[in-house]
Amino acid sequence: MKYQAIERRLPAFLRRHILHFESAIDDSLSGFAATLPAGASVLDAGAGERVHAKYFSAQRYTAIDLGVGDTSWDYGKLDALADLTALPFREASFDACINIVTLEHVHEPACALLEIERTLKPGGYLLLVVPHEWEVHQSPHDYYRYTRHGVGYLLKKAGFSEFDIQPVGGYFRLISRRLLNGLQFFPGPLFFVAAIFLAPPALVLPWLDSLDRERNFTLGYICVARKRS
Repeated sequence: MKYQAIERRLPAFLRRHILHFESAIDDSLSGFAATLPAGASVLDAGAGERVHAKYFSAQRYTAIDLGVGDTSWDYGKLDALADLTALPFREASFDACINIVTLEHVHEPACALLEIERTLKPGGYLLLVVPHEWEVHQSPHDYYRYTRHGVGYLLKKAGFSEFDIQPVGGYFRLISRRLLNGLQFFPGPLFFVAAIFLAPPALVLPWLDSLDRERNFTLGYICVARKRS
C-alpha cells in the first residue's frame, strides 16, 4: 500500500493518529531545524526527492543520494549523486546532518555513520531515523532493521559522544499499522469489505499505546547524536 497516496486524502488530525511514524518524523525534522541557526550548513544524507528541504529554508541545505531506491522518484534535484559510505565532502564541512529512514538501505551502515561523523564539524548534530518493525521496501535495496541497542552501538562506534534514542510508538500502534497494511491484500471491492473489519480496530488501538511502557514493539527510532567537540 502506498502511504503517500493515503496521506494526501487524510485530514491532518487523522493523519497524526493513524500515520504516527510519519508525523513523528515531521515533528522531529521541524524541531531539529528550529535548533539550528540561520545559515547553518545541513547535509541530507539519503535525500531521495528532497522532501525534507522545506524544513531547512533558513539554512544552507545540501541533498545527496545514491539514486537507486524507488524507481518512480525524481532524483534530478539532488546536489550530488553519492554513496553514503564515500561522501564527496571534506572533513568538518557541515554543522548538521539528517539521515531519515535511509540507513536500512546502506550495505555498510557503520561506514556510512563514520562518513557522516567525518563530514560534521566538531559539536555538530545528526538527526537519524531508523526502522525497527517495518515491511520490506525499495526492494532489493533493503538490508537491515535496528534495535535501540544496535543504533547506540553504531553511533558510539562512529564517534558520536552524545545521543538520545527514542522509540516511535509501541505495541498497539504497531498492530494498528499492521491492520492497515493488511488492506493491500484485498483487491477491488474486497478492499472495502476488509476495511469494514480492519479499519475500526486500527483506529481504536492507538489509544491503548500508553500501556506499552517499554516500547519494545516499536515501528522505529528517532535519534539525535552529537559529534565530539
